[in-house]
Amino acid sequence: MSDLVTIDISSTGVADVRLNRADKYNALSSEMFDAITEAGESLMDNKSVRVVVLSGNGRGFCAGLDFSSFRGMAGDASGTAVTSRRKPTGRTPGNSAQQPGMVWKGVPVPVIAAVHGVAFGGGFQIAMGADIRIAAPDSRFSVMEIKWGLIPDCSLTQTLRDLVRLDIAKELTFTGRIFDGTEAESLGIVTRVSDTPLESAMEMAETIAGKSPSAIRLGKQLFEETWRADRETGLTLEASLQGRLIGKANQVEAVKSNFEERPPAYVDPD
Repeated sequence: MSDLVTIDISSTGVADVRLNRADKYNALSSEMFDAITEAGESLMDNKSVRVVVLSGNGRGFCAGLDFSSFRGMAGDASGTAVTSRRKPTGRTPGNSAQQPGMVWKGVPVPVIAAVHGVAFGGGFQIAMGADIRIAAPDSRFSVMEIKWGLIPDCSLTQTLRDLVRLDIAKELTFTGRIFDGTEAESLGIVTRVSDTPLESAMEMAETIAGKSPSAIRLGKQLFEETWRADRETGLTLEASLQGRLIGKANQVEAVKSNFEERPPAYVDPD
């Protein structure tokens, strides 16, 4: 795996994923796009992982598309500024520019993005792919593509719609204005603000990692598959997934550990 993204998995099952191009503000080159997708896909089948924390090394989360990528774009009608050398796996929908945001939807455990510094353009869209976002109050966000005469094309249509009203999404996209973490929280773009977002994300991750991994995984699946589904689909899936939990080892352990007032000893899900 590329060193552009690092992964460190703790003994408690927390995967610490870092964008690791600090000298470039974690800007998105073609190689960086591919490395992020590969990192996400590498976690999909790891049953020992119980939660993911996604952050950026250095001064910010991600400054968006590497400026050098714009130099050859004039007159290019290919539909993307990203030229990928990665062979698609079929596990993540979209093209190579869209997959770094979408891949976190496919990771079966919760993904918490810890944002500091900037999350601009493609960096903003990658953060939107997480399940939960914790940001510093003075962090800065922007749907910045309009600055370059572009529209957001890194999966924002599939993520921002679940967070804000349509008029807010349009206003941010049409103006490209920069706003801080406090406003992002008021808009619903971030879950909460923290002076130490990575520390807060890790604390939340440890809390989640201490819950039944079977229930956590099926809980994410439940919302991913039903949030925009019809009523019958939602109710049916609730019952179906609950049936896969009741009476199984981790559900029994949750009950027993609570009654016995001791820490639970969960096993990795099947």
